Amino acid sequence: MVNLTINTQVKKDKINPEIYGHFAEHLGRCIYEGIFVGDESDIPNIDGIRLDVLDALKNIRIPVLRWPGGCFAEEYNWRSGIGDRSKRPQRINVHWGGVIEDNSFGTHDFMRLCELLECKAYINGNMSGGTVREMSDWVEYLTFDGYSTLTALREENGRSKPWKVEYFGVGNENWGAGGNMRPEYYADEYRKYQTVVRNYGDNRIYKVACGPNSDDYNWTDVVMKNAGHCLDGISLHYYTLPTDSWENKGSDIEFDESEWYSTLKHTLYMEELIARHIEIMNRHDSDKRVGLIVDEWGTWYDPHPGTNPGFLYQQNTMRDALVAGINLNIFNQHCDRVHMANIAQTANVLQSIILTDKEKMILTPTYHVFDLYKQHMNGSLLETSLICDNIEVGDSSIPHIHHSASINENDVITITVCNLSHDKSADISSILLDYDIAGMSGKILTGEINAHNTFDEPHEVAPSEFEDFSINKDGFSATIPPCSVVMLNLEK
Repeated sequence: MVNLTINTQVKKDKINPEIYGHFAEHLGRCIYEGIFVGDESDIPNIDGIRLDVLDALKNIRIPVLRWPGGCFAEEYNWRSGIGDRSKRPQRINVHWGGVIEDNSFGTHDFMRLCELLECKAYINGNMSGGTVREMSDWVEYLTFDGYSTLTALREENGRSKPWKVEYFGVGNENWGAGGNMRPEYYADEYRKYQTVVRNYGDNRIYKVACGPNSDDYNWTDVVMKNAGHCLDGISLHYYTLPTDSWENKGSDIEFDESEWYSTLKHTLYMEELIARHIEIMNRHDSDKRVGLIVDEWGTWYDPHPGTNPGFLYQQNTMRDALVAGINLNIFNQHCDRVHMANIAQTANVLQSIILTDKEKMILTPTYHVFDLYKQHMNGSLLETSLICDNIEVGDSSIPHIHHSASINENDVITITVCNLSHDKSADISSILLDYDIAGMSGKILTGEINAHNTFDEPHEVAPSEFEDFSINKDGFSATIPPCSVVMLNLEK
């Protein structure tokens, strides 16, 4: 039996919609083929952007999109992606497969994509390979509402009005491929570069500093100490692997129960990472002004057989759905500090929400989790207490059930529940304090642990109505099937 208590009188911080953000890098088939096909393509598009992908992203109310990287950002010169496409420089994508990047998708295309999606733009600037002037010019080109040589160039390229840019990343993974910097050096460089990320007119940019690689707590401490006063957010990158080895990460679809549990155990480590980094941030920022930005997260397996290993293409199973549900629950539970998160990545790369093959498109189990969880956006996190049995995993254990709960302005409660067991259901008995349930509905995503959607069977894993619950005088009871993600809505 699982006991869940929800105190509706203790409303915590707002769950920022940007927690449900996404990431699109010039990597493999994420941008090209996945999102952008060009306006001469036979695939239905608007300004070169696939309509099927556009509609799918609109459906989950994508709140923010990060671009152009990732590692690609640290090789990117924004001037390469503007002007006549036939005259744009062709460069080697040195990080991802050594293929030619023709720069046919650039600043105007990305901002058009954000306009069509009605989502916020998160642009990552080149700090290790670009100059301060280069970054300054990009911000001016994007956001200055007035005459200058750069705004005249913008108008010449088809855009007279400035865009609104909400988020700007100053560097990416500067502890690694972004310059192999020490945190002390990065903090000084950040202070210099961020100076030119200016607010023109009424545009206000939220500046994101490069944060740690997973558990590098010293990096967070040094950057917060030396540059915390001039940043709005600090990033965190952590990828979930089934194993402890980057050389042998395991298969995307061929895995057994032990790999199922090792993957879930590794993704639950996100809770410890966030808690410990927040503890450090609290020492330097007791007012909680600075946000933790988890702008790269998700599963990372060995490349799918038969694909370019530099393109990081992998399939997406119910295992990925549970990873997504667990992480989104964790972000919800830490919404006082986690201001934004961006799953890696949008299409055809790592834990994608969308897969494409020429004119075909499928939605992955991870996509459906985002669809179930979107009700949390802008809700207030509720105080909850959950007691459940643990599942033994080697010399440690993981919880049988993982959850989060929020309430919106209309007093509708959304509860998301993940059953981490591959073969055992969970009976939940809930108590709701100061809340009489007038109505209840639910949806479920479930299947065998290896279940996934293919272009021949695109609906093998899809949400369905969930009705295995009953309302009682204290709250409700429900039976959650194994290997499932459930969303419950309660009306007062």
